Amino acid sequence: MLAIGEFWAKTSGTWMNIATVAVGTGLGLLVRQRLSMSMQKIITQGIGLTTLPIGLTMADDLTKVEVGPINGVVLGLLAMVVGGILGEWWEIEERLAAMGNWLKVRFRGQGKFAEGFVAASLIFCVGPLALIGSLKNGLEGDDTLLTVKATLDGITSVALTSSYGIGVGFSILTILLYQGGVSLVAGVFADTLVDPNNNPYVLMVTGVGGLSILAIGINLLDLGKIRVASFLPSLLLAPIFLALSARWFS
Repeated sequence: MLAIGEFWAKTSGTWMNIATVAVGTGLGLLVRQRLSMSMQKIITQGIGLTTLPIGLTMADDLTKVEVGPINGVVLGLLAMVVGGILGEWWEIEERLAAMGNWLKVRFRGQGKFAEGFVAASLIFCVGPLALIGSLKNGLEGDDTLLTVKATLDGITSVALTSSYGIGVGFSILTILLYQGGVSLVAGVFADTLVDPNNNPYVLMVTGVGGLSILAIGINLLDLGKIRVASFLPSLLLAPIFLALSARWFS
């Protein structure tokens, strides 16, 4: 069990992140009332254009993984396809939409509540800063990366909220569960996790996550309608496929 002081030291970055997103959402709601539809659209397009290169950079991590004759890109493709099939089978998109609509009614939300919740959750939680920052916070008590991420997320949440509404604010639940959970697990197993920056399992999750971020950018730019939530199982399958491949070719 972690003492209260140790608990705070290993999760401090997550709490700062939650605070900045909450403040950013509040500011976004205030700004939203003063923006025309054309201004809201241009903000959304700006986020979409910025999201695309971020997703591409993250997805490039797949090229850094090799297991025998298999490249990480192939494993990422398998994870996305199988994960997408499972996501459709489990109707993740519909279930998240239903949950978002329930929250929308419960808290009198307006606009694209479910879309805002899903998009913000993925943008804030799927990425190298979220994963590596949480690992460093838990392993070393170093919240520097998460402090930087919290600042960026706070600014992004203002823009996202102006487009999607209060659903963005409920992504703090995802941040709490994901980042807080990773930090706590890393703290408990600090002696077994080494060099998260170059760990192939971290690279696989980051790379597949980058593909999901790309999908969000495409949706924000109205270039297509990708069912992003259906690909969520891919994040779990990516390291599993890597482990199976490593075992097969060992």
